Amino acid sequence: MNVETTKMSSRGQVVIPENIRAIVSASEGTLFAVAGSKDTIVLKKIGMPSREDLIRDLEGIAKEGRKRLERKGLKESNIPGMVQMARRG
Repeated sequence: MNVETTKMSSRGQVVIPENIRAIVSASEGTLFAVAGSKDTIVLKKIGMPSREDLIRDLEGIAKEGRKRLERKGLKESNIPGMVQMARRG
């Protein structure tokens, strides 16, 4: 693990040293989750999922939804009618 020092500005801004940015592949616009406790602050780079990852995840969600419908004895074609009934109250 590489360790560097940095200084916070009067506006609360902290510069991440260049070599640390290179190690974590961070550039302008990179998102970070920030966690703090007592005297410790942790930055975790948040990566954006690829299109393929999103499609794979959504397909998995849809597959699980179909399984749940089958277990309850329902079909996808039942959904629009159920939604309409729920909206009516």
